[in-house]
Amino acid sequence: MFITLLKSKLHRVTTTQVELNYEGSCAIDGTLMDAANIREYEQIHIYNIANGERFTTYAIRAEDNSGIISVNGAAAHKASVGDLLIIATYAQLSEEEATGFKPALIYVDEHNRITHTRNTIPVQRLKAL
Repeated sequence: MFITLLKSKLHRVTTTQVELNYEGSCAIDGTLMDAANIREYEQIHIYNIANGERFTTYAIRAEDNSGIISVNGAAAHKASVGDLLIIATYAQLSEEEATGFKPALIYVDEHNRITHTRNTIPVQRLKAL
């Protein structure tokens, strides 16, 4: 059996451009792609923190260390410059491969520069009402 797990996440990147008339996809700073192990043309899921939109497209490589996050084509209707996004990739793994698997979690500042990385998400304790 195969299960689908989070492979990588770019957390709270800032949209720097939206290009409606571009052929499509999402251009991502190459340094961020490398850190998150995202391949060019790989399917990505984008979650827009600003407006709740969730959509799927593919990644294209922007210039390394440029800070570019450009939502292009029809997807440009789902984001605005300045919106915070989560960009995620997923992988299908066998039960054996999934054992001990850890995702690449990349955190950035307001200029889309890496501040830190992790491979686990801390559990936040919620208080009962």
